[in-house]
Amino acid sequence: MATTVEYIRYRIALDDQPAFEDAYRRAAESLAAAPECIDYELTHCQEERERYILRIRWTSVTDHLEGFRKGEHFPAFFAAVRPFFTAIEEMQHYEPTKVIGTGKAPEQS
Repeated sequence: MATTVEYIRYRIALDDQPAFEDAYRRAAESLAAAPECIDYELTHCQEERERYILRIRWTSVTDHLEGFRKGEHFPAFFAAVRPFFTAIEEMQHYEPTKVIGTGKAPEQS
């Protein structure tokens, strides 16, 4: 089974953004504890401030759907983000390709 990347695109009203980010800080504890989760990142669009993308790398689609979603860490994860479920515009799994690399700029924090 190959690593899979889940992308979840959200449209969050400006007034709801602090609560949304706080919900994902809480939900991140469940992701960090899940053996099926490799890593995750929540990003905020700079051009369209109401847009966010959550990227989660899973060990496989099956591990995500059968392991995490049916496991002990999912209830707390879903409880934290449930209020924003209707703001999802896309939630899909993607397979990485061999097109990957780095640029010349050093990583900034």
